[in-house]
Amino acid sequence: MNYQVLARKWRPHNFTEVVGQEHVVKSLVNALQHNRLHHAYLFTGTRGVGKTTIARILAKAINCENLQDFNPCGICSVCIALDEGRFLDLIEVDAASRTKVDDTRDLLDNAQYAPSHGRYKVYIIDEVHMLSGHSFNALLKTLEEPPPHVKFLLATTDPHKIPVTVLSRCLQFNLKHLLPAQIFSQMELILQQEQFGFDPIALKLLSRAADGSMRDALSLLDQAIVYGNGEVQADDVREMLGTVAQQPVDDLLMALAQNDAPAILDKINEIANLTPDFSDVLQQMLQVLHRVAIIQQVPSAIDHSFDTEIITTLSSQLLAEDVQLFYQIGLVGQRDLNLAPDPRSGFEMVMLRMLSFKPVAHTQNTEKPIKAQSVISKAPLKITQAIDESVPCNTATTTSPTTDWPSMIIAMKLNGPTKEFANNCVLETVNDTTCILIVDPSHIRGSRAEDTLQKALQSYYGKPIKLVINTKKTTLETPAVQLTKNREDKQQASVEAINSDPNILALKTHFDARILPGSIEPI
Repeated sequence: MNYQVLARKWRPHNFTEVVGQEHVVKSLVNALQHNRLHHAYLFTGTRGVGKTTIARILAKAINCENLQDFNPCGICSVCIALDEGRFLDLIEVDAASRTKVDDTRDLLDNAQYAPSHGRYKVYIIDEVHMLSGHSFNALLKTLEEPPPHVKFLLATTDPHKIPVTVLSRCLQFNLKHLLPAQIFSQMELILQQEQFGFDPIALKLLSRAADGSMRDALSLLDQAIVYGNGEVQADDVREMLGTVAQQPVDDLLMALAQNDAPAILDKINEIANLTPDFSDVLQQMLQVLHRVAIIQQVPSAIDHSFDTEIITTLSSQLLAEDVQLFYQIGLVGQRDLNLAPDPRSGFEMVMLRMLSFKPVAHTQNTEKPIKAQSVISKAPLKITQAIDESVPCNTATTTSPTTDWPSMIIAMKLNGPTKEFANNCVLETVNDTTCILIVDPSHIRGSRAEDTLQKALQSYYGKPIKLVINTKKTTLETPAVQLTKNREDKQQASVEAINSDPNILALKTHFDARILPGSIEPI
């Protein structure tokens, strides 16, 4: 018996069976319903998302003798001939193997003749971007003045390589990457119909590994069925894909959240005994951190079918800024992993870097920041001024409130428009009942920012303080002006330090070197 792979057996035969491309299906069905068919369609998208499949369904629909709700019926002579690959009025070619202009001319020579069986003669050209320039010119002539009985259905993974003159004559549909949940549902349906046992966790692993491609997902599913001897189980899929189980990854992230370096190294040693791909382990961590970041910002975005309990736990234990820092360090670490002496040491350094660069909580002892300040103050640039200004801000959050307005802004943890508005104000007076601020008349005021600022002040002082904002000119410098001056001072100090550096002077003298304007920035 000839076995038919799942990707071909379960290929959609009508618009209803198409998964995840509702925006394309809706447009095509509406065109059929109102008889507004264009003469040329271009389907774009990555591999395995349904470009050629939708083109074949559309070719079947426009020739079907008995449309059912504008879907091909599947039982008429046209549908059967199309499904069996013997419909003479469907000409399907792969442009990658027919790039020459002579091939294109031979293909289009018969376009002028009426269809032999169907209503339309349909040309499906796959990977159309592979055609040569002369081939596109030959195709363009037919696209400009097509016979009324001809339809062109073009498909490509790289539309940027298609001349704009061709693009302008086509209706273009961009097919989306499929979501893991959509792939999961389709694989679950297929396995139930095929009567194979499966573990939902295994299907989740496969749906993520497919990277948005349904064809890749079904190919992996075929492989998993063979690997598991008719069963699709999580352990078999992990071994097949070469991935580490989710539990060690979860344990690593929990140890990271608890600042437990020994536990991290122990878990890495345990993972190393499985001879894993540490790049894949890091990628799994990034996927979890990505979901944690989303749920922290939008709690309603949690997907109970895909988000495990660890994601909810981490979202409550990690600060949002820590998640962003870990994600960025992981991204850079994944890029540089192959530069490490060996993958394990590179992965260990990524994890230790996450621990080392994690910001110190305000409630902890401030000896480390002060020590860092003393070290940085030895630098020739005027960086110490900015660091000295930040010290009162940290102490303000742990001791009594201060009346220094820039320190108060940082201590209140303002952000967005509220922070911008506060930075453009000057503190006139503040007492137990009232806080009076001055803002320049040229600055635009916003009621929402003022309300948020008043709530932040009340929280900062722990009292129902009333916020009064007077609009008038003032000679006092706002925090925004101070920040700008500090930034300019740092920039000037950086330029002076570079210009007076002995090495730079030697390069200028001996090699006629010069400093590019705008290339100097303070560290």
